[in-house]
Amino acid sequence: MTRHYRVLIDCKDEKGLVYKISKAFYDFDLNVEKNREFVDAQNGKFFMRSEVSGRFDPAALEAELKLVLPEKAKIRLAEPRPKRIVLMATKESHCLGDILIRHEAGELEADVVGVVSNYDTLRSLVERFDIPYVHVPHEGLQRAQHEEKILEALERFGPLDYIVLAKYMRILTPEFVAHFDERIINIHHSFLPAFIGANPYKQAYDRGVKIIGATAHFVNNNLDEGPIIAQDTIPVNHAMDWVQMRNAGRDVEKIVLAKALKLALEDRIFVYANKTVIFD
Repeated sequence: MTRHYRVLIDCKDEKGLVYKISKAFYDFDLNVEKNREFVDAQNGKFFMRSEVSGRFDPAALEAELKLVLPEKAKIRLAEPRPKRIVLMATKESHCLGDILIRHEAGELEADVVGVVSNYDTLRSLVERFDIPYVHVPHEGLQRAQHEEKILEALERFGPLDYIVLAKYMRILTPEFVAHFDERIINIHHSFLPAFIGANPYKQAYDRGVKIIGATAHFVNNNLDEGPIIAQDTIPVNHAMDWVQMRNAGRDVEKIVLAKALKLALEDRIFVYANKTVIFD
């Protein structure tokens, strides 16, 4: 049976890597359907993403690649499949609704297995798509207690590939993030670094900004400083009030989050040194 895999390689750069990898593919009689590579000369790092197909044993190919690549090379063979994701939200519906529509239309290589929210506001929206909605209220709970209950809710959905914060408005603790290292994707309402705190669009309006944007990034222990996946901006002008800016900004947020999620689902992201290499 012909198998299709994405081969992701991250290692120290040295001469002959493309030849060695290509020879391994040849020796396994693989057809290379797509291939991209990048060398970070400043840090001496090599990255390669290949889409291959053939009749082969993935474990044997990985073992062969380990023999020809530098020590400590990271090798991942990912079989294309719908990845299991949970969306987390609070009260804003634009990012959540956009992902649900894209999922319903078959645009995402994903299986949205559930939505978790600290409010019950968006239940009717989610249930229209026949997706489980779990309300985990935070009132009267310390942050750690609330996150414990969220983790319990997430366990109901089984193993997860990614958690997507679709405008989930509570800061996650390092203890929670540690459960899903490089697997939590967030959308930030600015072209980072930018305005922080409450009502960023009002701050932007008061400053007379000429562009607004959004940033999707992986969540780490530094607030809004995780590895950036995707960004975009749109022009604004003096004739727009802050509400118009917010509405325009929400459109950018939807697009940027959807793009970042698609990149993750298709195994196009390498993370290192708090930044990303992306083969789109």
